[in-house]
Amino acid sequence: SPEKAMVCFGNMFIELPKVKTREMLQQDQEELDEEINNLRKELRVKVNRLYEAQGKPELKGFNLNPMSAEEMKLINRILEG
Repeated sequence: SPEKAMVCFGNMFIELPKVKTREMLQQDQEELDEEINNLRKELRVKVNRLYEAQGKPELKGFNLNPMSAEEMKLINRILEG
């Protein structure tokens, strides 16, 4: 039906309302984004410790943050003219 969507959980498909499916996907994406950001922060600290242990100078530009999807859209609009 137009108000329902098929969602795959493991090896099983379940038909759920589209609104509920969208909410679940958005929540999952938010959790994944948070986990990715935490892993990036941890990686920066670990790399800096490694370089420090090796007696090397800290990496320049390694503490940069990626642009958000909205920032990328704005950049693309500017580039397209």
